[in-house]
Amino acid sequence: MGGVLDDWTRQVVDELDLDPAVLDQRLVLDVAREVAHGVTRPAAPLGTFLLGVMVGRGAPLPEAAAQLAKLAEEWRNRGSGR
Repeated sequence: MGGVLDDWTRQVVDELDLDPAVLDQRLVLDVAREVAHGVTRPAAPLGTFLLGVMVGRGAPLPEAAAQLAKLAEEWRNRGSGR
């Protein structure tokens, strides 16, 4: 990503004493994009929050992200089939 986003992310990870290795910034942003486009823009922050809950419960980030992206795609397809 670079720039301000990377700087802010590093600061938050440091302040919260998180392992930076568990963060895939691009993947999280991709999930937000998929949810925003598949459901509605305001659902993007909720989707990333739910992604965090899933990971906090032990789901691997890539698998949790794929599941949420799939749900957003299914929602989009459901809406176009009406």
